[in-house]
Amino acid sequence: MLAALLNEGVTWGDSSEWLPATPSESVDLWFTSPPYADARAYSRIHPDRYVDWFLPYGKLMLEATKDTGWLVLNIKNRVAKSGPLQAQRHPYVYKLVLALQEQGWRWLETYIWFKPNAVPGKFGPRTKDSFEYVYAFAKGTKPYFDLDTIRVPYKTTSQEIERRRLDKLGRRNTEAGFGRDRTTTYLRGGADPGNVVSVPQTYNQHKGAGGHTAAMPEGLAEFFIKACSPEGGVVVDPFAGSGTTAVVARRLGRRAGGLEIHKAFVDGARERLRLDEPDNEHVVIQLAYLDRWAASALIRVARASPRGGSARTARPDYRTGPL
Repeated sequence: MLAALLNEGVTWGDSSEWLPATPSESVDLWFTSPPYADARAYSRIHPDRYVDWFLPYGKLMLEATKDTGWLVLNIKNRVAKSGPLQAQRHPYVYKLVLALQEQGWRWLETYIWFKPNAVPGKFGPRTKDSFEYVYAFAKGTKPYFDLDTIRVPYKTTSQEIERRRLDKLGRRNTEAGFGRDRTTTYLRGGADPGNVVSVPQTYNQHKGAGGHTAAMPEGLAEFFIKACSPEGGVVVDPFAGSGTTAVVARRLGRRAGGLEIHKAFVDGARERLRLDEPDNEHVVIQLAYLDRWAASALIRVARASPRGGSARTARPDYRTGPL
C-alpha cells in the first residue's frame, strides 16, 4: 500500500485504515498539519477530545517510522467557543505534545512559524494571530538532520567574512575558561536559521487546491523536508489537505505521498502535483489606508481573480497600517 501511495502522490483514503498497512520502519518523515480542533467546516473535532482522537495515529506513525525518522507537526491552539474555558486559549495542543512524548516520540524541538502577512481579524481582547507551532518529534536518538540545507545568508559584509577567514588570533578565552574560535564563524556557507521560521501565508486556493481553505505555504514544508529527510527518502502526510507536502517533497527529490479523506481536496492536490507550479509569486497589496470593509473586498476580489490575471495573489505581502 505504501508503494501505491508514493506512486499516486495523494490518495483518497482514511489514514486510520491505511496507516496500519504501512511497513514498519519505512518512513523518513511525517510532515503534516492535521485538522485543527473545531476550526473548519471539514474539522469538527472538539478540543476536549482532540488528544484521544490523534493518539492512535501517533502510535501507527511511530511504528512505521525509521529509527532516524521524524514526525513534524504543524498545529495551532484555539480560543474555546464554549464551556468553562470559553474565550480562553484551549490547552489541547500542549496536552497533545506531552501525550505524544509519553507515547514514545522524542520531543526534540518547538519551532515557531512566524507569518509576517497575518491578516487582522476579530480576536477579542488580544492581537492578531501571527504565528503557529511546529513540533519536531524524533523516533530514535540519532535522527537525520541536515542543517546545511536550511542555512540562511550571513548578516554581515563580504569584507568582514574575509577578515575573519584571515584572522589567525580570533580565538578568545574568558576568565571562566571558555573560548570561541571566531575565525570559523563565517565558514559554513550560511548561518543557522534558528527555530523561528518566517514564511508568509499562502493564498493559493485558486490554483487547484480543491477549495481547501487553509492551504499550507510551500516554504514551510520546504524548510522541514530539506532538514529532516534525505534525498530519495520517504515523506508522507497522513492529512494531506491541498497536497503541499507531496508537491514540495517530490520537487526536492523525495519519494512522497499523502492521504486525504475529502475527495475534492484529493482532486485538487493531484492537479497541483500535475502542474507543479510553485506558490512563491510575490504580490504586494497596500492596505494601509483602507477601512476594514474595503480591505476585505479587495482580498475577495484578488482571490476570485481568473487564473493568470493581474490580481493573482498566491503569496501576497500585506503591509498594513491601522485598520
